[in-house]
Amino acid sequence: MTDCIDATPAQAGELVLTRAQIASWRERGFAFVCGVFPIELVAALRTAAVASFPASGTPAAAAITDFGSDGRLTFPSRCEAFNAVTLHPRLLAAVGQLLGVTVGELRLTQSDLWPKYGRDAGERESAHNDDQRMHVDYPNHTLAHPPPWRAPEAVELILYFDRVEDCGGATAVVPRDGDGDPAYRWPIIDTPGVGDLDWVNDRTQAEAYFAAQRPNLAAWRQNLYGRERHVRFAPGDVLLYRHDTWHRGTPLLPGRLRLAHNITYRRASAEWISTLHTGWAWSAYARDKFFEKLIARATPAQRGVLGFPPPESPYWCTETLAAVEARYAAYGIDMAPYRAAVAARAG
Repeated sequence: MTDCIDATPAQAGELVLTRAQIASWRERGFAFVCGVFPIELVAALRTAAVASFPASGTPAAAAITDFGSDGRLTFPSRCEAFNAVTLHPRLLAAVGQLLGVTVGELRLTQSDLWPKYGRDAGERESAHNDDQRMHVDYPNHTLAHPPPWRAPEAVELILYFDRVEDCGGATAVVPRDGDGDPAYRWPIIDTPGVGDLDWVNDRTQAEAYFAAQRPNLAAWRQNLYGRERHVRFAPGDVLLYRHDTWHRGTPLLPGRLRLAHNITYRRASAEWISTLHTGWAWSAYARDKFFEKLIARATPAQRGVLGFPPPESPYWCTETLAAVEARYAAYGIDMAPYRAAVAARAG
């Protein structure tokens, strides 16, 4: 592989990301990091994920040609390792560092672990994700448009479980080069599926479409491919990027499997950024009460990123304290932080 980017180590303490990693995300559009999650947790989740999806080379695997787990591994999950990754305190701290906010100001909008299978080039169709066109992710995350570069609203990430040398499929990113970078011209609308542009996923077919419909745009887009760099991932590596970062998926080796866990957190105030898959509250109808147990055992910060009222919320009063405790008491919820906040406010 050429033009590769290697992951840099996260820090071991409370401040998970280094100043250089934060600066890279804020200025260049991404940071590629290792050591955010315990490798034992990553290995446990990979084992569970492999058991959840078809084996490479099977007809069921051949039928999977686009993003997503089809609900098999989305949050909340009965897989404890999956939930532990999604709500991991080190991840929440890192996202807060990037956005410059407290964990209490974060909200989860996506957590989906999915498989990608390598296939021969002749099998690719326009909607397939094998060799993606260069794109940005905001159209299927937000009802609006990303704000100016200096005021990011969300952090996206990919957690990898494999070695790129074994499976291929490196993610390609286009590093932003300062405020005047022509690749990041405003507004960001030169991507398939925006405005009146057709949604085409496959790189070859997308660029042929642009060449026929928008020749000037097609020429401009070729510069994006010329500047792309590939992440050389290994198990546990994390690519942190943004809704307005140019990137794409590159082909896997034929017959190989690559797993990837996509997670997104937004600022609590950015309500126009949608939850990408079925929300959490519907899970409260599950007969085994797995979601209620998760809520009861979570920390106040972890509950907060799901939209549960934080201790300082005006929602809490004598009546709501008693009511919520009654709902979750069977699962051992500790209401002490919420009760203390109400008492302090009353005092």
